[in-house]
Amino acid sequence: MTNNTLAVFNKLTSAEAESLFQREVVSEGFAGFRRLLDSLTDAIKTAGDADIGDLEQSLLKAKRLFPEPVTFSPSWEKIWPELEAKIAAKKHIFSAIPASERHGEWQVIMDNPLVVQEVVCYPALTFADAAYLYAYFRPQLEKSEYIRLQKIQTVIEEIGG
Repeated sequence: MTNNTLAVFNKLTSAEAESLFQREVVSEGFAGFRRLLDSLTDAIKTAGDADIGDLEQSLLKAKRLFPEPVTFSPSWEKIWPELEAKIAAKKHIFSAIPASERHGEWQVIMDNPLVVQEVVCYPALTFADAAYLYAYFRPQLEKSEYIRLQKIQTVIEEIGG
């Protein structure tokens, strides 16, 4: 299989081509399926507004061709719902924030105010990076945790020393 697995995967238009791809991945086992997952994950990370529909279709096809990812690894038992949730979170961000407001510096903050633990902050991000981090962490939130995607309007930064 090639390094650009998702591009090859998306070009599968016939049942015969899909079946051949499916057999190839199954014969390679973990490594073959991992390439497909890595390619899907990279596509989610870099996806813009116009890419979400194609991503959703790619995921539907992957789920149809590989309905039991756990056969490749026990850690992939819930991979399809996880990827669906990431795409949905990114889609939500794109629909909530117009393209005209995406320039500038962004940050993602996560916290659970009901427990004693540190606040997690990812500062100084582009919108694309912040949207991906939000989409990555949003599905993993536990009870009482929250996640915030914020645009920075004013910054005063000083460095000690």
